[in-house]
Parts: sequence; C-alpha cells; structure tokens
Amino acid sequence: MEEEIYGIDIKHAHQRAIELIPEDFFWSGIDELAPFGSDEGDMALAEYREWRRENLSLPLYACLKWTIESISEESILAYSPKMLDRALIKEQIEDRDFNDQQFIFTVDVSAIAVGFGQLVDEGKIDESSKSIIQLAIDRQKIWAQSLSDWEYNKEYIGNLLVLERALVLA
Repeated sequence: MEEEIYGIDIKHAHQRAIELIPEDFFWSGIDELAPFGSDEGDMALAEYREWRRENLSLPLYACLKWTIESISEESILAYSPKMLDRALIKEQIEDRDFNDQQFIFTVDVSAIAVGFGQLVDEGKIDESSKSIIQLAIDRQKIWAQSLSDWEYNKEYIGNLLVLERALVLA
C-alpha cells in the first residue's frame, strides 16, 4: 500500500515542481503567505488529492470548477476577468455585508492550491486550467494591494509573482 502524503512535502514532490519553484516559502505548510501554508490552502491541497484519487481521468478544470463553485456559491462562469475590476474589489472590501475573506481570499487561495497541487504531485498544470489559476493570482495581487495597511502585502505579492512565473512554465 502506497503511503498517503498529507500537506506539502518537498521530499515527496515531483522533481519538475522543485525545479520550477525552489523558493522555500512555496514548500512551507505554516507560512500563511504560501499557497499551502494557510488553513484554506492546506485544505484545498488535501481535497484536491482526494478528488484526484477518485477522478484519475478527469482534467484539473473539473476540480477547479467544483472548488470554486462550492466556496463562492456561484457558477464558474462568474470567475472571469470581470472580477479583476479594482473598484469592485475595493468596494467589496469596504462592504461590511460582503465577506471578502471568504469570497475573495478563500476562493482564490483554494484555486491556487488546487492548481499548484497538481504541479507538486504530477509535475504539470493542465494548460486548460492555467487561465483560471492566473485569475486567482491576479485577483489576489489586487486584493493585497487594496489592503494598504496590511504589513505583509509586498511579501505576499512577491510570492504571487513567483507563482505566476512558475504557472507560465508548468
């Protein structure tokens, strides 16, 4: 019986993932600014792995669709470039009735973790899913920039730029 790996673990990662993202932050299970370091990213990785065991022949897009729709409570069709409007994101952050932590951060971090989970485990990210993962990265950059008083926004954006570079090459 094959050992089940929990969490992010560079020792069990695909060599291609290690080559594309050698930066330490990526491999941290406790760095909140890393794809798998937050509770949301860690859970998304675990759920991706469970989904993959049950859906070996399905494309990553199916998992991203399931993930985004279940967290955002909206159709995957709403996950489009329209959501990158800076004024909209600022308005959502300022709206006390809108939970940006859930409907921006958690949705995007989960999509990023699912996509990069495939890279970690399989050494690739399906080409058909890259645009969705890029949307998540782009919205996270805008979201972080909009949190002007957040002391970690520059570091977080730097980490997102590393992911963006790797996404293109994956």
